[in-house]
Amino acid sequence: MTDRLYYNDSYLKHFEAEVEEAADDGRRLYLNRTAFYPTSGGQPHDLGEINGIAVVEVVDEEERVAHLLASPLTSSKVQATINWNRRLDFMRQHSGQHLLSAVFEAELRARTASVHFGNESSTVDLEIPALTAGDVQMVERQANMIVMENRLVHVGYEDAESAEGLRKASVRQGQLRIISIDRLDKSACGGTHVRHTGEIGPILLRRLDKIRGNVRVEFLCGSRAIEQAGKDYEALNSIAKQFSCSLSDTGASVATVVERVKNQDKLIRTLSAKIAETEGRDLHAATPVQENGLKHLTRIVAVAVSEEDRSVAQNFAACGKAIYQIYSTNPPSAMVACSVDSGHHAGNLLKNAFAIVGGKGGGSATFAQGSLPSTEAISQLRAELEKHGL
Repeated sequence: MTDRLYYNDSYLKHFEAEVEEAADDGRRLYLNRTAFYPTSGGQPHDLGEINGIAVVEVVDEEERVAHLLASPLTSSKVQATINWNRRLDFMRQHSGQHLLSAVFEAELRARTASVHFGNESSTVDLEIPALTAGDVQMVERQANMIVMENRLVHVGYEDAESAEGLRKASVRQGQLRIISIDRLDKSACGGTHVRHTGEIGPILLRRLDKIRGNVRVEFLCGSRAIEQAGKDYEALNSIAKQFSCSLSDTGASVATVVERVKNQDKLIRTLSAKIAETEGRDLHAATPVQENGLKHLTRIVAVAVSEEDRSVAQNFAACGKAIYQIYSTNPPSAMVACSVDSGHHAGNLLKNAFAIVGGKGGGSATFAQGSLPSTEAISQLRAELEKHGL
């Protein structure tokens, strides 16, 4: 059994130990004692060095902790060093999560379903259908007040059968490691934590996502929060400069421009539809009637068929006794529009022809389109459609 030194001292940076077992040619070590935290409870593993060799992963194997090294090690006794910056960062995130979970539950009755600690940001999934902006601001403010009060974060041990007041009941049996935040929280946890809430640093709540009926809250603590707040400020300040407004007026300025763009997009779509209708009618008027009594127009383009192209084709066919075909070489594709009185079913024709040349697509009686496997298939497709009078 590995003696887990981090249980009682998360601030231990250096330690000595004996190698109890080595595997994978000395790349996987089992020590009699370790300060390296293994991946567990949503918290990533520590990094560091053992006898100068990089520790790349730490694995929890219940009774033992495995240390995976970048290169083999053959010593029976070792000196190890924890990557302190990484350790401290995750201590802040983990203690910050306990604090946040306790505040969310106390203020909004939102229990924590799960947590995840990432290298850039962390998340907590809450058993609540939705959160308002006011909820988030209130919890963030309350959490940071508790940080500034510098409350004691205590590590203790209790028997699972007699432990009381836990925020979440533990499924473990026997002795539990308890992390308590003075006058706020008491939770069974095997992770690494700070000694006082002040060491967590500022807490910043950011994105909210709906996850399987719960709400996922992204949060950052300590230097992560400071760095991200700085980036957010720079981004907001850049936007404010472009709108020639103050930071506090940026939201209103952006909303005004967004509304203006929406109205312009709506106008553009209306005008485009009218232009396509006019162009389709003019093309129909200028196209001679063939022997079969239909007006037939075929185009080959070197770019993808646009929405405007589709609209022109449909308006051309809508004028009656007409067929409009477009073939694109990049990417290879085809589109057919048939008037109701053309005597042809565009969807069936294209679907059957695609089956022969290896294309994919289909559509309705008056409009169909799809993709082709190659530019060579365009000629094959045209030949197939010509057999049916197109």
